[in-house]
Amino acid sequence: MTTPHKDIFGKPVGHPVENWTGCAMPPRNDMIGSHVIVSPLDVARDATQLFDANSKVPDGSRFAYLPTGPFADFTAYKAWLDGMNANNDPMLHTIIDKATNMAVGVAAFMRMDPNNGVIEIGNINYAPALSKTIGGTEAMYLMMKRAFDELGYRRYEWKCDDQNAPSRAAATRYGFTYEGTFRNHMVYKGRNRDTAWFSVIVEEWSAVKAAFEAWLAPDNFDEAGKQRKRLEDFRR
Repeated sequence: MTTPHKDIFGKPVGHPVENWTGCAMPPRNDMIGSHVIVSPLDVARDATQLFDANSKVPDGSRFAYLPTGPFADFTAYKAWLDGMNANNDPMLHTIIDKATNMAVGVAAFMRMDPNNGVIEIGNINYAPALSKTIGGTEAMYLMMKRAFDELGYRRYEWKCDDQNAPSRAAATRYGFTYEGTFRNHMVYKGRNRDTAWFSVIVEEWSAVKAAFEAWLAPDNFDEAGKQRKRLEDFRR
């Protein structure tokens, strides 16, 4: 797509990014919402609760599209958490249900490129207690809000196995734009992965943020906690 911007040779170039100095890495402190707290992983605090929460689906099917797992036992799961906790990237976070004070899921900031203002959300694994809840959506809002509002990132990415229909649907629901599929992108668990790429960019964030906040408002839910209007509808 040709832009109206040209360099000194008259060639079309991207629009100027004024006074760009890059971004900071995400801090290791809590993101607190009305329903959940998204907290940097604390293995001693979280490991047992996360393992127990995931064990509510004992066949391990929730790990089908993740690069690791399912885990044979708590020892194996804790070893994975210990390995993740040793990294600055990915930076794994635990999602804690405020009503029960229990750890019910994880998600990570990853592939962070602060010089260019690009960050990815990944390693998402919601236990049954978090799936399809208000808190599950709020967790994604809180992490996106940190990236854009607190840290000034310009691009927020979501990638998943192209065959992972629930993940693709979630990305669309949250306001990400599908950008294409990288064929033969990687091999994991002995099989090929074509990777679907999605993003939200800073120019879109205000509308995505407004939709999240309208959906999360208490008056969008009835007495039984059922949504009155879908998240997607607030972006239309």
